[in-house]
Amino acid sequence: MATAIQVSPRGTFTLPAGLRRRLKIGRKEHSVLLIEERPDGLFLHPAVTVPLRNIPAKTIKKWVRDDEADAASVTVLKR
Repeated sequence: MATAIQVSPRGTFTLPAGLRRRLKIGRKEHSVLLIEERPDGLFLHPAVTVPLRNIPAKTIKKWVRDDEADAASVTVLKR
């Protein structure tokens, strides 16, 4: 189902209430959505926030290694 919504000059928009209810987004507390840019458009999906202290150190170290590997593979173009 497609729904047209307005985007403000600042880039903000409001999801229709019916959609928020169906997806259980924004019930009393603030919800977090991830937005992913894809070749065919933007994809929004719910996210969960987790306190950093609840993430195992091994997992964080892997994320850092992966991020550093990604950064090392980037080629910077100079003009």
